[in-house]
Amino acid sequence: MSDIVNRQILLVEKPTGKLGPEHFKMVNGAVPEPKDGEALVRTRYISLDAANRAWMHGATYRAAVEANTVMAGGSIAEVVASKASSLAPGDIVFGDTGWQDYAAVPAKHLNKMPKMEPMTHLLSVYGIAGLTAYFGLLHVGKPKQGETVVVSAAAGSVGSIVGQIAKIKGCNVIGIAGGKDKCQWLTSELGFDAAVDYKDGATFKALRSAAPKGIDVYFDNVGGEILEACLSLMNNRGRIACCGALSQYDGVPSAHGPRGVPGLIVVKRLIMQGFIVMDYMDQSAAALADLQSWVASGKLKVQEDVIDGIENTPKALIGLLAGENRGKRMVRV
Repeated sequence: MSDIVNRQILLVEKPTGKLGPEHFKMVNGAVPEPKDGEALVRTRYISLDAANRAWMHGATYRAAVEANTVMAGGSIAEVVASKASSLAPGDIVFGDTGWQDYAAVPAKHLNKMPKMEPMTHLLSVYGIAGLTAYFGLLHVGKPKQGETVVVSAAAGSVGSIVGQIAKIKGCNVIGIAGGKDKCQWLTSELGFDAAVDYKDGATFKALRSAAPKGIDVYFDNVGGEILEACLSLMNNRGRIACCGALSQYDGVPSAHGPRGVPGLIVVKRLIMQGFIVMDYMDQSAAALADLQSWVASGKLKVQEDVIDGIENTPKALIGLLAGENRGKRMVRV
């Protein structure tokens, strides 16, 4: 495949402030040769997530992304050639291919996926986004029928699914999102009971009005001031599922962390737990069965935001961090 170009997006500089297009460049690289135990895959859809930005700060649950390397990221890809017995050409897989057309990846780091249409669902509702929402809400938040569930970044890939699952479980659901249009979409299209626009600048007051009986479960995607507001409204023995800290990823972090920690956690006897979806992958079959059933019955609506062209990947991530997307954002390569 020496005559085929492998387009690659490099992170040329780690940003100290806001992420911008100047931190990336596209180059033409060589198509790699798979070694024993590896598969050569062609990227089909690149997943865009707030975590992409977090990886630039340093090591998290994965190694940090270093300057002048292919930008890291998961994707749905097709096996082109294989030197691993578990994979064959034509197989569809999910793995950390990075932002490039072709990658040689150890088979043990690739998850074989079912062939389905639309293939995009393998990155959204049946992928990391859907599983994160499912396990974070049901296994960490543990909502009970009739309880009040609040989710931040509610119009995003994870939050939009969290809220719908909470409604399926019989909860009163409040979403926090940026902008009146997103809030209207949450209540009119996805069935949320209420939505709070954090851009209005009166988040605590609006939340208190939307949740007069307090919050039983808070699914936190953002951290910062919104976490602080929710802490004050938590009911005794409430549960907080910590999924991400989007407000801290891009630009300069706030000068102080959420006030009320640990005081409110102690007084209210709260459970506040972080989680990584990979911890639950041994239970993914049951989760996927539920998700597929809910989608088939119309109880769970799938919203996807697909951008065309690998060259648009940096701009698409920058836009995601600014809250442009509804539902799962990805790039069609």
